[in-house]
Amino acid sequence: MSGEDARKRRVLITGGGSGIGRGLAQAFAAAGDDVTITGRGLAALQETDAGRGMTCRVADVTDEAQVAALFDAPFDVVIANAGGGAAGKLRSISLEQWNQTLAVNLTGTFLTFREALKVMQPGGRMIAIASTASLKGGATIAAYAAAKHGVLGLVRSIAQEVATKGMTCNAICPGFVDTPLGQAAVDAVERRFSLTPEEALAQIVADNPMKRMVRVDEVAAAALFLASAGASMVNGHALSVSGGEI
Repeated sequence: MSGEDARKRRVLITGGGSGIGRGLAQAFAAAGDDVTITGRGLAALQETDAGRGMTCRVADVTDEAQVAALFDAPFDVVIANAGGGAAGKLRSISLEQWNQTLAVNLTGTFLTFREALKVMQPGGRMIAIASTASLKGGATIAAYAAAKHGVLGLVRSIAQEVATKGMTCNAICPGFVDTPLGQAAVDAVERRFSLTPEEALAQIVADNPMKRMVRVDEVAAAALFLASAGASMVNGHALSVSGGEI
């Protein structure tokens, strides 16, 4: 909570039921903010809350009406975190997988920020949880990288639009994060190449000079900074949290 405003900030985090979203929600709640989390499953959202006093709202970020319904009042901080997507070489990706990946990552961020802007007040902060895939390609992540590149273009454009309105829009670009989704990637490499868990993890983090996954609390710390008064001149930025990978 800002020292210059005794009112609790209202914070919305999409995809709050697990992984990065869960860590973000718990970090902002610990900072004294009034946190609302969204996701497609109520039970997972309630596990994130675990008695912290968060508001849990079931919503699919790809559904225009459901996203619009979240903004019955303005939020001070809006974090578009919901994401995911199929891995595979481009020739093996179906149109359905392509469309689903763009829908949850790019369209979901578009809908979230568009609705946020309709009611957001000066001082508002928008943060997209992007990826190092927003900044580089990969042989088996064509759909995901395309979507995340789109997210970064959207963020940079919104930043220009709101720059004179006392708002900011930024992206956080983590490398592989130690979450269930990150572990699923390790498991997939282990199965595909008949590796040990240790060998699979080493392959996953090979591009990270620190040779480890990013911790969720490290992503949350970046988000807390971008949402702070001290980041009021940080706008349109892609903050890489990747140990030097980018």
